[in-house]
Amino acid sequence: MNLTLRPYQPADAVIITSWLKSEYLMRQWCADRYEHYPVMPEDMNSYHERYIDGQRSRALTMTDDDEIVGYITLRTPADDTTEQRLGFVIVDDSKRGRGLGKTLVSMAVKYAFETLGATRVSLGVFDNNPAAIHCYEAAGFHRVSRQDTESYPCLGETWNCIEMERCADDIIREIKSYEIPS
Repeated sequence: MNLTLRPYQPADAVIITSWLKSEYLMRQWCADRYEHYPVMPEDMNSYHERYIDGQRSRALTMTDDDEIVGYITLRTPADDTTEQRLGFVIVDDSKRGRGLGKTLVSMAVKYAFETLGATRVSLGVFDNNPAAIHCYEAAGFHRVSRQDTESYPCLGETWNCIEMERCADDIIREIKSYEIPS
């Protein structure tokens, strides 16, 4: 594999939107950021024109040689340039289970720390998305307690969000068996 991150290009939308096989998966990916399913390439590009400015928000495409295999966004929340927030994380559904999600997230975190000068990278993930939670934990993120749980109405249900973060000075190590609660 020859994985790289590059800036999102409008032509990428055709491939990325094809990975959204159901409205349920699409909502796990974007919550309410897109109004309807299916998300069409022009919807994605319209979103980019409105919200991705290349300064406070960036969209990145992960490629394996010339093949598009992942997509992620980074944005600076509020006025805190020391934090970057991940969003819209997705990999080619036909290639899941190969570690691409962890690699995509890890590459974006490295970019946030080394290129953008962030000291903290945060994200929100729905608690009904255990595969994504596992991916983020594998990439070094840990859960953060919040006073209030962010929730979204999705498909007639209320979906709760888990807040996660990774700091530049975090030390990642294996959990010892005696550290796991019984």
